[in-house]
Amino acid sequence: IYVQIMDEVRRGLVLGTLKPEDALPSVRQLAADLRVNPNTVAQAYRELEREGVVYVRRGQGTFITDASTNGTERRALARGVAERALVDAHRNGIGADELVDAIREVADTHTKGDA
Repeated sequence: IYVQIMDEVRRGLVLGTLKPEDALPSVRQLAADLRVNPNTVAQAYRELEREGVVYVRRGQGTFITDASTNGTERRALARGVAERALVDAHRNGIGADELVDAIREVADTHTKGDA
């Protein structure tokens, strides 16, 4: 589950829904929302901090770093999301071309929604 939490944060960065200095929900709040153990959320946040995606301000919360949105980092994040999506697709009998087509369809839908 903690990997899924990490993936969602990365996805938010790639899609632009999370930006530098955005606060993430508190560990307790996200754990309650997802109905998971707070230690699971804390583990995800620690890993994201170790990767340089987020940082912690004592007493204030967990925030997205500026470094997480630079071009190289964004590309690495996007590649990681793509690799996990491809592995998941293969597990479900979906080929790479079919996955790419589906991603384009979803991206087109999201782009039209933003316009």
